[in-house]
Amino acid sequence: MANLQSQRWLLPRRSFLRGAGATLALPFLDAMRPLMAAGTGTAAPVRLGLLYMPNGVRSDRWTPDGKGGSFELSPILKPLEAHKQDLLVLTGLQNKASFTGDGHYVKTGGWLTGTTISKTTGSDISANGISMDQIAARQIGRDTKLPSLELGTEPVATGIDRNVNYTRLYASHIAWKAANSPLPCEINPRIAFDRLFRTRSARGEKQAADEKSVLDLVREDARRLQSQLGSSDKAKLEQYLESVREVERRIEQEANTLGAGENLPPELLGKISELDKKISKAMGKASREEELNSRPRFDHGEHCRIMMDLMALAFWSDSTRVSTFMFGNDVTGRNFSFLDGVNGGHHEISHHKNDKGQLDQYERINRWHVDQYAYLLGRMKELKEGDGTLLDHCMIGFGSPIRDGNSHNPRNVPIVISGGSKAGLKTGRHLVYDDGTPLCRLWLGLLERAGADAKSLGDASSPLANLG
Repeated sequence: MANLQSQRWLLPRRSFLRGAGATLALPFLDAMRPLMAAGTGTAAPVRLGLLYMPNGVRSDRWTPDGKGGSFELSPILKPLEAHKQDLLVLTGLQNKASFTGDGHYVKTGGWLTGTTISKTTGSDISANGISMDQIAARQIGRDTKLPSLELGTEPVATGIDRNVNYTRLYASHIAWKAANSPLPCEINPRIAFDRLFRTRSARGEKQAADEKSVLDLVREDARRLQSQLGSSDKAKLEQYLESVREVERRIEQEANTLGAGENLPPELLGKISELDKKISKAMGKASREEELNSRPRFDHGEHCRIMMDLMALAFWSDSTRVSTFMFGNDVTGRNFSFLDGVNGGHHEISHHKNDKGQLDQYERINRWHVDQYAYLLGRMKELKEGDGTLLDHCMIGFGSPIRDGNSHNPRNVPIVISGGSKAGLKTGRHLVYDDGTPLCRLWLGLLERAGADAKSLGDASSPLANLG
């Protein structure tokens, strides 16, 4: 306990700051510790985050040198050097169910399910299983505001990929609530922010609160709470509120350039339409296609980082304990010409045909994604929680369901797990498994440490060994 005041006053874990139009869940504070310990036997809950990178990696530049604790990060993974002791790099894993079918879709659709998706060119899509994040959401997400939070950067893909005769709908989903029920990613930061921190009245009703900062709405409640907290908790609360303010400020800065998400509440569609018109006006005589592919449309890096900041805030406030993030859709043609030495779209470059110039660009795109992952880990390590950091209480995965974008190789998939020391993960190691070890054994291991019971998943019936 921080002081005598916090010893005399205890705060329930599920506490909120409230105001007209806003509900702000609180991070874990010392004043909650006795009640948490008595009720659960642990200081803070374990969370699970999974970050999906499309189009695979440059294979010869991914795998670290050395095994166990004596390893050197590969060129692609080098941006993670500052977090090396927080990493588990895993080599030798595969999803056998994705071997059938050409192209990307089978790999992406079954990444978290360990199953083979149904081949179709229509809307009757099916993963033939539930994704591991949703298994976790059913069990550890029941008592949070959102059972799970799905984030992304690109709208749901449509049409048919005639090269492989699959509907492109599969390109946009890694989270499956049921076999035929994928969960779409929210790609608009404002909408995601509001889901986490705002309350709404009946649809179509205008709320003056929508124009105000969430922190302004809960200001009085925050002052009341701060008067009852010890010095340590006051500092934690200030850090939390400032983090919320920072994300809100950055969302406002990007509001003139970011596109809209899918399945948005009707009351927001009008605003989004107005925003879209403003963007088109700002772009001058650019065509719609040029708007979508040119840099002025929005800054992809800032978009990704805002989404990852939202994931961190969602975990820190315990608004959710399960979240996924897609850097881009499967087969994304995202133009990465904003990177030095890169000229073209991600998917096209991933089909490098072993051309040295293309391989170099492919590697630069891979490193960029790893750098964004490193950003999230750094943010989570800055946030104190209990007797450690937020990252200590979170298991954050990063990877792709294919090894090489040119061959669509689904064996020895690239995968890294970070954090989770409070969940029993022993990090700072490169773990090399026998070729063909089921990726689903890793998923079972993470579920077990998150407190979710799963006897089997895909081709796995036991957790991966040597994680702890």
